[in-house]
Amino acid sequence: MFKHSADRLPVILILLISLVDFIVYFELQNIWILVGFWLLMIIPKGIISAWNHHHQHCHVFKGKTLNRILEFFYALHTGVTTNLWVLHHNLGHHRNFLDQEKDESRWKRTDGSQMGMLEYTLNVTLTAYPRGYKVGKNYPKLQRQFLVFGTITLILLGVLTYLNPVNALFIFILPMIGSLAYTSWATYGHHTGLESSDQFCSSHNITDKWFNTLTGNLGFHTAHHFKQGVHWSKLPQLHEEIKHKIPTECFRPSFFQNIGRYLPIGK
Repeated sequence: MFKHSADRLPVILILLISLVDFIVYFELQNIWILVGFWLLMIIPKGIISAWNHHHQHCHVFKGKTLNRILEFFYALHTGVTTNLWVLHHNLGHHRNFLDQEKDESRWKRTDGSQMGMLEYTLNVTLTAYPRGYKVGKNYPKLQRQFLVFGTITLILLGVLTYLNPVNALFIFILPMIGSLAYTSWATYGHHTGLESSDQFCSSHNITDKWFNTLTGNLGFHTAHHFKQGVHWSKLPQLHEEIKHKIPTECFRPSFFQNIGRYLPIGK
């Protein structure tokens, strides 16, 4: 069933969160508890975005049907539907991150200056779907899956909203929007300020154990870009093999130091 045994625990935990979501959706009627639940789940659902990212690089299940079903639940947590990151991220950003005129997650303005954190977050959030669709023009099969399963997700979300609009808003809709924005914000520090033609000098790496445990080793970002098809569980090993090529200034001990160095956000 699973391609890699390392995926079992994170997928089970994420599906358990989905189960809790649906129990709350069907059983809870108190608006204040709904608001509290939404606020409580902002960070956990943001973290799920990292695992959706990993899945769209390397599918969790051997069977297509199970992968499509999993992607529906991922979409309800993260706002990212089937193949969006495959197109926008894998086939877009990964191929263009060294070129700020083409990068789908570009951190430079058209005049060559660096975006602030807030500007970047809004830019990537609002352009994620249009840019993904644009990349898909060169990959019609993937684009067709993106449109078909994205439409199915939208229809099912519409049904949930019709049946209980208030619960759907706080349990699904707001978290979907928030997680997409959270993902964009979290990626600001991946490459910002590192303009180079050398891929080993173009990503910040976070070595913190807890960050990498929660995100599936996403902190080993140079390794991820070096071989994007490598399963997340094997990134630490790959990182050890190439870390001698990575400049010291591309290492950050923690996520907050990585993001914090770009404040204030209005610059």
